[in-house]
Amino acid sequence: MAATEVKDDRKSAALAAQRVKPNQGARVISRFGLAREILRSTEMRQAGAGAEQAPRVDVEHRSVFFLDGEEHKRKRTAIARFFTPKAIGTRYRTVMEHTSDQLLADMRAAGGGRLDTISFELAVTVAADIVGLTDSNQAAMAKRIQGTLFGTYFLHRNAVLRRAAQLVSVVNGLRFFRSDVKPAIRARRKQRREDVISHLIDEGYPDKAILIECMTYAVAGMVTTREFIVMAAWHLFEKDEVRERYLAADEQGQLAILIEILRLEPVAAMLHRRSNADGELLAVSIRDANVDESVVGGCPFAIDLDRPGASPANTYMSFGDGSHRCPGAQVALNETRVFLDRLFRVPGLRLTREPTMSWSDALMSYELRGALVSCSR
Repeated sequence: MAATEVKDDRKSAALAAQRVKPNQGARVISRFGLAREILRSTEMRQAGAGAEQAPRVDVEHRSVFFLDGEEHKRKRTAIARFFTPKAIGTRYRTVMEHTSDQLLADMRAAGGGRLDTISFELAVTVAADIVGLTDSNQAAMAKRIQGTLFGTYFLHRNAVLRRAAQLVSVVNGLRFFRSDVKPAIRARRKQRREDVISHLIDEGYPDKAILIECMTYAVAGMVTTREFIVMAAWHLFEKDEVRERYLAADEQGQLAILIEILRLEPVAAMLHRRSNADGELLAVSIRDANVDESVVGGCPFAIDLDRPGASPANTYMSFGDGSHRCPGAQVALNETRVFLDRLFRVPGLRLTREPTMSWSDALMSYELRGALVSCSR
């Protein structure tokens, strides 16, 4: 008797299996329950992702992403107002809709476009509004931010290439500071606004610490969202039933579909934590936890639009968990939802070239480039 074929809708699984590597000496955690317990534990601290090599600024002005304990809790609480459902549903929703309409109007005028470029412009604009990077040219800023990551593509090359690539990243970082961060700081020193940079100025952060915070938000809020938008679009282009359900659903139904896609294709693959008690290093596999049958049920590798327990409130491990859970999770989901709802209503829309998938060892995530779409002018 032939074995039952297991349906597997994952696009990034094979590449992730080749490239995801825990930090040396780390014990890999694959089960959902234990992963959640570790990420929620107050006896664990951040490790990996640069946390243990974070830029050395004084603790008072260190990025919230690289803090633990009471200091992290205090700073996380202070920025929570920028990521509330009310802020997303009112102020940021307007930015998402207006920017999506502009980008898609440009795409229609050209008869098509490159999906990763369009989605990155959207992600940059939304995150920039939250952070306060609104006093420079957004398209030029997107290129500078991309340039700061240049060095991450040469991590495993020879020393000469690594140093040259790092120099390019540093130069782009300086350009980002001079052209984007500094003007935003100047404007907000004159008049505060409801954004992160204004908050940091009120907290007494020096310019260097503000730059580090802006760089961290750029990666967390712009780069990763671009990948998810392209990945979700790729699935919707290929799967007629999923696309039809998406376009017929209300907002909550659309979010549930996106979360199910993200469950299979989490942008971040692994999180590291170190025990305060004995110093043990643990690597939480988000990809494994998200397909744990004890939590997600049967057919864990398939997109199931009626999966029991699925809801917009249940994002599995896709955005982490515990005190360091991604604060912008709902921002990323909502801007993706707004953009894709509009994209797939464009007349004559077709995917004319699938994206090329590569891997970022530095971010431990997939990257999708070169997806081309065409549409009626």
